[in-house]
Amino acid sequence: MAYGLGIESSCDETSVAIVRDGKDLLSLKVYSQIDSHSPYRGVVPEIASRAHLEKINSLLAVSMEEAGINYSDLDYVAVTSYPGLVGSLMIGAQLARCISLVYGIPIVAVNHLEAHLAVIGLEREFPAFPWLGVLLSGGNSSIYMYKGFGDLEILADTQDDSLGEAFDKVSAVLNLPYPGGPYLEAKAKAYQMKKGEGNPFPKLLKEDGEEKIRFSYSGLKTAVLYYLRANSETPPVEKISYFFQKTAFELVTRNIRKAITKTGIRTVVAAGGVLANETLRESLETEKQRSKFNLFYPQKKIYCTDNGAMVACLGYQLWKQKSFVGLDFKVSPKRNFEQTL
Repeated sequence: MAYGLGIESSCDETSVAIVRDGKDLLSLKVYSQIDSHSPYRGVVPEIASRAHLEKINSLLAVSMEEAGINYSDLDYVAVTSYPGLVGSLMIGAQLARCISLVYGIPIVAVNHLEAHLAVIGLEREFPAFPWLGVLLSGGNSSIYMYKGFGDLEILADTQDDSLGEAFDKVSAVLNLPYPGGPYLEAKAKAYQMKKGEGNPFPKLLKEDGEEKIRFSYSGLKTAVLYYLRANSETPPVEKISYFFQKTAFELVTRNIRKAITKTGIRTVVAAGGVLANETLRESLETEKQRSKFNLFYPQKKIYCTDNGAMVACLGYQLWKQKSFVGLDFKVSPKRNFEQTL
């Protein structure tokens, strides 16, 4: 039996979790900084790092008490080391170093993006590798070939705005609150599409053909802005929201089809904050039936957001591989950063 602590502080959620054997969640605590960043409609790095510093110790204390274990019971400390805001990452890293130094517990440095994909291990047995990992979040729209724990190959990436960024920017021009995802989704659900009604927004990246796989949402954001200006007297917020989602999610499912064709891999794991969107989940389920592939994504929406449980879950797999780092491990904002073990 192995107990692991997961620490997540890469962006605007401070989170600590205790996991047993990489799958049994004993405690998960998350402090969301949304209220602090909402006036700026985006994450302010200085505010984020200060909030982590103020909250992380109290979250840890509550989580350890809830799990009913002592620090000496821990077999590893897993912490997000990249990518993310450097100042925020440093807060989690220092906590991991302190625990390791005092109690002699090994540190596992975790890739934040991989942790999102590995979080499904908290809800089910991992499917056999390789998978296609589809990551859709505030900073990423990517597809990976996930060959094994710690071994990812990128197949498709975003050229500009990620899907999560597009949600936030479109919600801003529609005067909806931040973060935009839940509010745009609610407006879209309220829209009743008329029979024979066409999509006012163009198909994204239709020039790419079947070989090229990439994401790009800046053009959709611009199309929304121009459409809104042309209809400024009575802004059709529900209609815009509906067709924005329809257009954005069509690119996701199209790219999954392309990735399956390119690799022959028919197991798809989708993760990231945008997976909390019910319409996206429905789109993926429809595509699963159409293209006949195995589909997995977090059932609990809290697992879609940044959280310590996903870090502890992946940390367990890396701990079994003895992928430990020393106290001088580095943090980095780079997605292609390679930690020196």
